[in-house]
Amino acid sequence: MSVLTRDEAQLRAQFLDVHRYTVDLDLTTGEETFDSRTVIRFTARSDGDTFVELKPVELRSVTLDGRPLDPESATDGRLPLKNLTAGEHELHVDAVMRYSRTGEGMHRFTDPSDGETYVYTQLFMDDVQRVFAAFDQPDLKAVFDVSVKAPEGWTVLSNGITEHRGDGRWQAATTPLISTYLVAVAAGPWHSVRTEHRGLPFAIHCRRSLAPHLDTDADEILDITRACFDRYHEKFEEPYPFDSYDQAFVPEFNAGAMENPGLVTFRDEFVYRSAVTDTERQTRAMVIAHEMAHMWFGDLVTLKWWDDIWLNESFAEYMGYQTTAEATRFTDPWTEFAVTRKAWGYDADQRPTTHPVAPDAVDDTASALLNFDGISYAKGASALRQLATWLGEKDFLAGINTHFARHKFANATLADFIDSLASATDRDVHAWADSWLRTTGVDTLTPAVTAAEGTCTLTADRTGSRPHRLTAGLYDHAVTDEGRLELRRRLDLDVPHTGPHPIGKRPALLLLNDGDLTYAKIRFDTDSFEAIRSSLSGLPEPLTRAVVWNALRDAVRDGELPPTAYLEIARTHLPHETDLAVTQGVLAFASTHIADRYLHAADRPAALATLTSLCRDLLRRTEDGDHPGLRLIAVRHLIGVAAHPDTIAAWLADGTVPGGPELDPELRWRILARLAVLGATDEAAIAAELERDPSASGQEGAARCRAALPDPDAKRTAWEAMFTGDDLSNYLFTATAQGFWQPEQAELVQEYVPRFYQDAVTVAARRGPAIAVAAGNWAFPAHAVDARTLRLGQECLRDADPTPALRRTLADRLDDLTRALRVRGEAPQA
Repeated sequence: MSVLTRDEAQLRAQFLDVHRYTVDLDLTTGEETFDSRTVIRFTARSDGDTFVELKPVELRSVTLDGRPLDPESATDGRLPLKNLTAGEHELHVDAVMRYSRTGEGMHRFTDPSDGETYVYTQLFMDDVQRVFAAFDQPDLKAVFDVSVKAPEGWTVLSNGITEHRGDGRWQAATTPLISTYLVAVAAGPWHSVRTEHRGLPFAIHCRRSLAPHLDTDADEILDITRACFDRYHEKFEEPYPFDSYDQAFVPEFNAGAMENPGLVTFRDEFVYRSAVTDTERQTRAMVIAHEMAHMWFGDLVTLKWWDDIWLNESFAEYMGYQTTAEATRFTDPWTEFAVTRKAWGYDADQRPTTHPVAPDAVDDTASALLNFDGISYAKGASALRQLATWLGEKDFLAGINTHFARHKFANATLADFIDSLASATDRDVHAWADSWLRTTGVDTLTPAVTAAEGTCTLTADRTGSRPHRLTAGLYDHAVTDEGRLELRRRLDLDVPHTGPHPIGKRPALLLLNDGDLTYAKIRFDTDSFEAIRSSLSGLPEPLTRAVVWNALRDAVRDGELPPTAYLEIARTHLPHETDLAVTQGVLAFASTHIADRYLHAADRPAALATLTSLCRDLLRRTEDGDHPGLRLIAVRHLIGVAAHPDTIAAWLADGTVPGGPELDPELRWRILARLAVLGATDEAAIAAELERDPSASGQEGAARCRAALPDPDAKRTAWEAMFTGDDLSNYLFTATAQGFWQPEQAELVQEYVPRFYQDAVTVAARRGPAIAVAAGNWAFPAHAVDARTLRLGQECLRDADPTPALRRTLADRLDDLTRALRVRGEAPQA
């Protein structure tokens, strides 16, 4: 399929004004396809040619101004419109479209729990053409009238309030001006919880089989929604611009959520069937706040072209975390941001595929899709947090409100955004943008302490080019407890700075970027590192500890700290940790990266034993029931690192962990998957568990377990399901891939390592970007840390012509592999 280039989009935007779409969808025509009828009213500014995008199964008819066009003229997703005259035109398109099973276009899902079927759209980037004909680019905004015919008993949701008009016909209210990719429809026998807030209808929706779980959390979800809505109206002068606010939790959703105006779609894993930690609830709250921020930044004001995707995502990411902290019971989400999102950004920004937050040019939609990554989200949000710190909250928000007023219901660029910010301050925002948004890579900040005449001074050495406003924390050992570190004071620094800063006597720990207000890797002086070794868990604030753990993580990845030293620090201090995000983040890095990739295979059993011992300490510490979240994290990770089946098999047989928790479906599937890896279960047990839990999550758990069995036939079946057939949905493909590769089974699956590259190229070309990304992220043999795996991957990138989505994902995985080899001391060959 052809992709839309930036030049084509600019020419078409100069040529056309698009006024109105009338879209009529018939979802009653069968399980494979649906009917799509579209009327587009537009004006050509001059005589000329253009095209409209559409990817039909069958194009029944096309008329332009009452004149039939040849349906056969549509090729490669484009329908040419030739010899247009200046003036108004009306295009009618009648087509048959195919449902998706990959989360793109109109996704169709049948719930294995009760047989009910649901459909929803995900039209982001260029997938609107899978659902209806459109001039598919963000700066050709129009109003939309959407009607849907649905089976009896279904409810249809859309961007505006929908009305059932009988005989399965639903009509949505006309939208304001919005971009094509923001149109949304979700239809099925939804379970809904409805309310009203500030005169607007609010509702949340999910599959019927999840109804009890949604009802349990409905008050929390709606309270957070109302609180964020109110907080944004305190921050933003423009009122919420749409007529309702629906949040639909939909199955097999590829992203976390999508900011469709008036109808936000979320992955329905956010409707919790099993126990979760408070950090996971906080993440849900943050995603609610993130998507709501898009109603203004993304929907009311939309990027002009995809090179400014950061204008959407960085802003929503920053506002999501900040508003969660300000408006909900979750007052410390920035700790989770530091542990999880910041690491995502740092990793992405050190790869060969890095790009500026605001790239100079994105040539086409295929290239743009690759930039939805840790840079556009986490680095961009970090940059905005740094900007808000530098400008001050008042001037920052004044600039934002100017931006909304200038560009509401229209499109804007980075230059427009910077001009709006500059109007609210005397600071040189344009220079700041050049330093922060147009550059790549991560700066490194290192403290230098100089002692003279009984006192010390501090300078912060910088490797990199960006200016930083940050805080340095000075910590001393507590007089009464050497294991506890007490904050002496925090010193505000601008880097680069004019000279050394006096700090008095040398502190035990000098921590740059205490508070995590800038985006940079942090190093320690020798004395500070010794204080961390002995007293990390004695630091008083979770965010401070998160900054330290991030610095240790970076040092391991950069080859400056041995992986075993990280494990020793974790073994010493993590049993005393109280923050859930920190505990989860450290254990995840220690198990997934250090034990599975950075250590040689011969050293892995000792690492797993260390992590097992650490998790048992956490279990003992939480026996009183006061820390259920910590206990749940410890249970999950103890299952994941179990080298012997006896303990976890006994838990599964008893249905509980001694002292709690009782095993819910998530924990049962987690244990069964680990038993499958260890060869301590079989197909009969998996089938029995699936009968016990036949839900969609159960189907995914069974696929994961079956792929993990240490059996040649099981591996062959799983591989063929992923790469030969097209029956697996996006979620079942991912679950199968997650089970397939296991470090314990390296010899069993070694024949599939070279096959991966050729089969991934084929499946990506056949099934599209969503499966390409899933194949690159989850079906990649990450356990195979050796020169052969790297060489084969490099040959694939050079010779096999992978699709853009797969090429980018493979390049990132190969960079991770290269880094792992370097950490092991096995310098890869160029």
